[in-house]
Formats: sequence, C-alpha cells, structure tokens
Amino acid sequence: MATNRQWLLDSRPTGEPTMENFEQVETEVPDPGPHEVLVRTLYMSVDPYMRGRMRDAESYAEPWDVGDTMKAGVVGEVEESNHPDFEDGDVVTGQLEWADYAVAEGRDLRKVNPEHGPISTALGVLGMPGVTAYFGTTDVAEPKPGDTVVVSAAAGAVGSVVGQIADLNGCHVVGIAGADEKIEWLESVGFDEGINYKEADVPSALREACPDGIDVYFDNVGGPVTDAVWPLLNVRARVAVCGQISQYNATEVPTGPRKLGKLIEARARVEGLLVRDYEDRWGEALSRLATWVAQGDVEYQENVVEGLDNAPDAFFDLFEGTKIGKQLVKVGERSDT
Repeated sequence: MATNRQWLLDSRPTGEPTMENFEQVETEVPDPGPHEVLVRTLYMSVDPYMRGRMRDAESYAEPWDVGDTMKAGVVGEVEESNHPDFEDGDVVTGQLEWADYAVAEGRDLRKVNPEHGPISTALGVLGMPGVTAYFGTTDVAEPKPGDTVVVSAAAGAVGSVVGQIADLNGCHVVGIAGADEKIEWLESVGFDEGINYKEADVPSALREACPDGIDVYFDNVGGPVTDAVWPLLNVRARVAVCGQISQYNATEVPTGPRKLGKLIEARARVEGLLVRDYEDRWGEALSRLATWVAQGDVEYQENVVEGLDNAPDAFFDLFEGTKIGKQLVKVGERSDT
C-alpha cells in the first residue's frame, strides 16, 4: 500500500524560513468522496507569495495555521475520480498540497492540455505566473508602442513574460535582475537592456537606460529598486504592483523616503494586481500565451528540483535570487511514460 508524504508548517518563520519551520509526515493515501478526485502529484510549484501565508497576519491570501499541510499549485494525474468531468489518467492542475497525493473537488481542478507544451508549463508560462503577467501587462500596465517599460525581478516566471509581452507591443523594455547570466538571457528574449542591481548603481543605470523617463513600471520587488524607479516616472505613468519580494522576510516594515508626492507631479497611476480577480478570463490569457509560446514569441525557462523531499530547499532558493524562470519540484512521472 502506497503512503503519502506531506509537508506541514511546523512553526512560523522569523525572517528567512529554515528547515525548522517544516515537518514531513507520512499518512495513508486519502480516498476521494462524492464529486472529488484523487490526484497524484507530478510537479509542484513554489512561489514567493507562500512566505506571506506562513505569517499569522491578514493578507490577500489566508494564512496557514501551524500544523497545516502546505499548499501549492500542482500538476498531477488523476488516480481515482468520483466526478463526471474527470477520468483516471487525466492530467489536471489546481491548488493542492505539498504531498504525493491530494484529494480535491472537481470544481477546483482544470484539465491540462499537453498539446500546448510540456505539462510543467501549466504551473509557469501557461499557468498562474503567465496569466498574472498577461493581465498585469495588458489590463493594468497598458503598455503602448514607444513606451519605456521597466520590469523588476525580470528573470522570474512573471517578469520575464511581462517584458516579452511589452516587447511584442513595441515598447523599449528594461529588465532589472540580480546576475549577469540573467541579463544575458533577458536580452536574448526581447528585452532591450538589462541592469544587474547587485553590481550597478541602479539609479544611474536607470537614467542611462531610460533617457526619456519611464512610462510603465512592473514591480515585483519593492525596496531600493522601486525607490530608484520613482523619480523617473513620466506623466501618466502606470505602475503595476505584483510583488514585494524584497520585503517578504522583513521582521519589521521599513520606512523609507516618502515617494507619493511624485504621483502628483506625474499624475501617475499605481495599481495592485491579484490574478484571482481574473478567474473568469483565464481561457483568454491561456489561448494568447499558448499561441505566443508555440510561435516562439514568448520563451521561458524552468528550474526543476527533483523530489518532494527537497521542496523546502526549492522554496528557500526563491529568496536567493539565483534562478532563472519558474521554480518547480518534480515529484512523479506520468503512468504512460
């Protein structure tokens, strides 16, 4: 009889998470109830927003309780279905558990179309990060031909797609990332310029890369990088706030220079972004993204960590800033491979 490994939140982190905050347990494989589906995990996503759910504080995502099983975006294979829309062997995706197996209601799952690309992309460019980038760019940032667009965390799963969509819209695109190899990759997929924030004087580098100012800023990091962008915002600039990864492990909320006065001068718009607000339009985004990927107009990278046992390490890597693209954990193989 197979057992089910699960990762639990064992304690709340102070600052950066460590292995002491996680506990792995083994349980029996659960049985699906009426209208439920048993899913065997193939790939699991780790994402920066998970750090916020480890806090005992209100946010846009409900915090996990100590002792809860960690949750993640998962691509898996249906092992047993009590729902009419799913059959054994279907590949599906949904918010499931850091585990070998999980049970979900059928309404919470979506079938993955393997014809669109490797099934792992349903957690990346053809999943939540890609959809976030699509709507964050097209609906919030609204880049126009000739605009200067700056993207922070530009080599990540969201930022890299944002920059490529902006490039498709005829924009001058500047990406900010933390390694020279990231900059090289960004410039190979359509970014016009890149800035290594760990090596460059970011304010000076931005002034040089954006001589006509900044029309769109897609913010994934906050902190000093965002501070450097602010003085260059043009009249009617749009700022899409998607993430603040530089602050996620902070034990206190930092107070920096007051920046809001610039918005009066620039009449700029700052808007936060949550992909769940677009649930009824995912089909639109996935159709466009799948076409762009198939045509080679949008490229992506995946960093795959092997084994469920290594899921916490894959999560820790997010805050090191050393990886390009989507961070995934491979847990299993499809039964027909």
